Amino acid sequence: MTDILKSLEHTILERRAADPDKSYVARLRARGRAKMAEKLGEEATEAVIAAVLDDRTGMTGEAADLLFHLMVLLADMNLSLDDVIAELARREGLSGLEEKAARGAS
Repeated sequence: MTDILKSLEHTILERRAADPDKSYVARLRARGRAKMAEKLGEEATEAVIAAVLDDRTGMTGEAADLLFHLMVLLADMNLSLDDVIAELARREGLSGLEEKAARGAS
């Protein structure tokens, strides 16, 4: 399962320097981080709507869009999926409530 995400991450990194007229990733990068964050928010909202409507097909597509735009933004911040996975591993074994409380204390 993670092979496709690693492949996508590699493609995103390659396309960041491409011609913005030929690459959506390059176009987003040219428009700046705020636009990337805005697109991530739009996709998150669309995923929420699909969930509320119990639209499984829509949710699948929106979840894919959300992951893609998150990965574009991570790349812009010089972060990788491995960074996110390391954070998830750090949290493993903590209850969600404990983890959230620990973040509030720091």
